[in-house]
Amino acid sequence: MENLAICQSCGMPLDSEEAKGTEKDGQKSNEYCKYCYENGEFIHPKMNLEDMRSNVQKQMKKLEHHEYAIQKAINILPGLNRWKKS
Repeated sequence: MENLAICQSCGMPLDSEEAKGTEKDGQKSNEYCKYCYENGEFIHPKMNLEDMRSNVQKQMKKLEHHEYAIQKAINILPGLNRWKKS
């Protein structure tokens, strides 16, 4: 199985260049998605882990993901780089 890169803020797969956020120099980020990171900064810098859990749950429900997948996604959040420090 291929080791898939995921956003280190929300856990979204970074499976295409289009999904990746951008650094200050315009380069694509290999660490964060376009929904979390733009121009070298977090789009919502004051967001905390609980806010992200709520946001991921809401977005995945909107996309009609199975509850098991939603819980799995929420459970990985604390281990992602953005949240390890907090």
